[in-house]
Amino acid sequence: FATGITDAAGHVISGPVSWLNYAFRFMQLPLGLFGVAIASATLPAISRFAAANDIGEFRHTLSRSLSLVLLLTLPSSIILAVLGESMIAVVYQSGRFTAADTHQTALALTFYAIGLSGYSALKVLAPAFYALNDARTPMVVSLVSVLVNYATASTMVRLAGLGHAGLALSTSVVALFGFLVLLALMRRRIGGIEGGALRSSFLKIATGSLAMGAVTAAVSYSIHRSLGTSIPARIADLAISTPIGLAIFYAVCRALHVAELEAATAMLLRRAGFPRKPAC
Repeated sequence: FATGITDAAGHVISGPVSWLNYAFRFMQLPLGLFGVAIASATLPAISRFAAANDIGEFRHTLSRSLSLVLLLTLPSSIILAVLGESMIAVVYQSGRFTAADTHQTALALTFYAIGLSGYSALKVLAPAFYALNDARTPMVVSLVSVLVNYATASTMVRLAGLGHAGLALSTSVVALFGFLVLLALMRRRIGGIEGGALRSSFLKIATGSLAMGAVTAAVSYSIHRSLGTSIPARIADLAISTPIGLAIFYAVCRALHVAELEAATAMLLRRAGFPRKPAC
C-alpha cells in the first residue's frame, strides 16, 4: 500500500515507506519500556495462579497489569502526538531529511500513537491466554486482524485518500481491535476482569492525559511562536514542554487517586537506576 501512494497528479510518492518506518521507531521505545516490560513481569505471576486454578488472583493481577499499561501508555501517546515533530526533527532532520520529511513522519507518528495502548495491552493479554493453555484464541484473533488490517488500509488509502497517515491509522485500528476482542474473550473465559475498576482507572488516566496534552500543546506553541522551529528551538521545546506536561499528568492522577500511580512510579525509578528504599 505504501509504495503505491500517489499525489494529486497521480505520480507515485517516494517517501511514505521511510516516513512510516521512522515514525514506528519512536513507537518502539514506549512499547518496549512499558508494554513488553509489564507483560514480562506479569506472565510468571498469572502462570502460577492459572496452574493453581486461582482465578480470583489471576483476574486481579491481569486487571492491575492492564491498568498499569494504560497509566504508562496513554500519556506516552499524547506526548508522541503533541511533541512528535520536535522529537523527529532533533533526531533525524539534517541533510536530505528535510522539514517536510519531519512533518510527514510526525503525521504518521500521531496516528500510530492512537494505537499504542492497544499494542501494549496485547503484550499482556496474549500471554494470559497462553498461561491458560490456550494458544488458539490469540492466533485466531491475529488471523482475523490481518483481514481487518487489509480492509482498513484499503479504505483509508483508496477511498478516504489519507495516504501514509491512513496506513498508520489502520495499524492503530487493528491494535485496538485485537485488544478489545481479546479483552472480551478473556472476560468470558474467566468470568469478568474487574471491569468496573479497569473502567474507572481508564477514565481517570484519560482525564490526566487530556489535561497534560492541553498544557503541553499550549507550552509547545508558545515556545515555537517565540523561538521559531530551528533545531535549538525544538530542543528547548522538548526540554521545557515534556517535564511540564508530565508534572500536570502526575498532579491530576494524584488528585484523582489513581491506584496504579505508586506502582508505576516505583517501576520507573527502578528502570532509571534509583531502587526504592524499603519502608521502615
